This record gives sequence, C-alpha cells and structure tokens, in this order.
Amino acid sequence: METVSDTTASRSAYETLEPFHVLAYFSPLLRDAQRDTGLDPHAFYVGARGAPLGACVPAVVTSTFYNFAPELIEKSWTAALDVGLDRVAARRDAMLDEQLRAILGDGADDPSITELTAGYRELAVGLPIGGRALAAGWSTATPPESSVVALWYAVAVLREWRGDNHIAALVLNGLHGVDAVAFHEAQLPDPTVKRRVLGRKLVQLTRGWCDDEWEAGVDRLVAAGLAERTDDGHRLSADGGALYDDIEATTDALGESLWSSDGAADLVERTRPIVKAVIDAGVLPGTKKKG
Repeated sequence: METVSDTTASRSAYETLEPFHVLAYFSPLLRDAQRDTGLDPHAFYVGARGAPLGACVPAVVTSTFYNFAPELIEKSWTAALDVGLDRVAARRDAMLDEQLRAILGDGADDPSITELTAGYRELAVGLPIGGRALAAGWSTATPPESSVVALWYAVAVLREWRGDNHIAALVLNGLHGVDAVAFHEAQLPDPTVKRRVLGRKLVQLTRGWCDDEWEAGVDRLVAAGLAERTDDGHRLSADGGALYDDIEATTDALGESLWSSDGAADLVERTRPIVKAVIDAGVLPGTKKKG
C-alpha cells in the first residue's frame, strides 16, 4: 500500500490549519457555552457549525455533515433552531475569542492577524462553490469584530471547502453515512502509517451511530471487498487501502490549485506560530501543555 503524500501544498495546508479550526469543537470552554445556551454537546456543535446554512430543514444539514446519523442531526438541529442560530453562533464566537486570547495573549490583537485574515479571504474569492453547500454557507457568514475570531472564520471557509471536496470523493466511491466513518476508522493494511482517527467509541458517540448500524456498515465494506474483520475490529483490504489512498489523493488534488497559488504557502507559513501556540496550550485532544 502506498502512503498518502503529505508533501503537496493542499495536504500541508490542511495539516497546518486543522488544529486551529477544530479548537471551536474541542475547547475546554465549550461546557460553559453549552450551559449558557441550554444545548447539549451535539446540539451546540450542529447549531454552531451549521449556522451559516440558515433555518433549513434537518435533511439539508444531514447532507452537508454527511457522516452523522440523521436522527442525531434532526434532534440537534431542531434544538439549535429553537434557541436561535444567531445566538448559538455568537456564543461560539465569544468562546473562541476568550480561548484564543488566553492562548495568544497580546498576540491576539497583533496587526499580523488582520493581514492573515485578509490573505485567506482573498484566497477564497472566486473559489468554485457549486456542489459545496457548507463552504458556500460559510462564505456568506459575517465574522465578529474580534480580529482573531475573524481569522478563524476566514480559515473555516477554506476548511469546509476541503471537506465538501472530500465528500464528493466519498460519494463518487459509494461510501455513505456510517460506511464512510467505518471505512475511515478501519485499521490500515500498513500499521506504520500515521493518521488522525477518533476510534470507534468516540465516532459512535459524536456521530450518533448505534452498534447495529456500525456493524452493518462494516458488513457492507467486507461484502464490497474493501475490508476484513479482525479480532479487535476491522482492517482495510488491499483494495480498501488503495481506495483510501485514492480518496485522500483526490481530495488533495481538488485543492491543489488553491494552495499552490501565489502567496498561499506564505500565508500558511505565517500562520504556523498561531497554530503551534494552540497545540502547545494543551487544550486539544492528544496534546499536552508546554512551557
């Protein structure tokens, strides 16, 4: 099995910026935000991430989130709508401002933050958003006055654009819903390959799939020749491993023209110290506080 290259501009940008973006979903301040809005963790996440879609029917959110159980989305989205999407988004923004200021200190107001935001917004201008509903929604979202949260908004557009591209690759290869997450969380044929996984327990908890649904998804992967069962779960077959690489490579390729454009690499490089500060703060899963 060939490993997915991490040397493309698209892959490098993703690996660099992702920790900054997911701070919104793993911040230790989330509990306060959830309490203040009266929403459980699922409803706050779905409402905050989907807020730019507006008051649409739950099926639209399920489509854009793709690998979440429809029942979880319907319950969570309905709860967020009852509270008000603007209120949920504003509370998320306040949480991010507080968290990032705690991490960056005076650096949160450095003029370079505004320069980075402008750069990422310029990158997003003219992006093809046809078929990319979540990125389209985020491209119209109005950021708050906080300069550091405005940077998060600018990055969010590009992050969700990549996610929409990834969904397109999954659709093309017939991997839907729980099958997609079971495929992603499977052991790889080459155990030395390192990648981000959540693990079955956390995936089921956060995505809302029950044991029967998970097992049915694995059964479909096995029947398609993409996976095989093991004593401790399931592992991708040679064909499954090749498909995994192809989907990742396709996702990277769809974003390569964006991230290899003039100035993009410099933007990512200048953002690295901010991302490093987030990682070194030890607030994200799998990280420890440094310094």
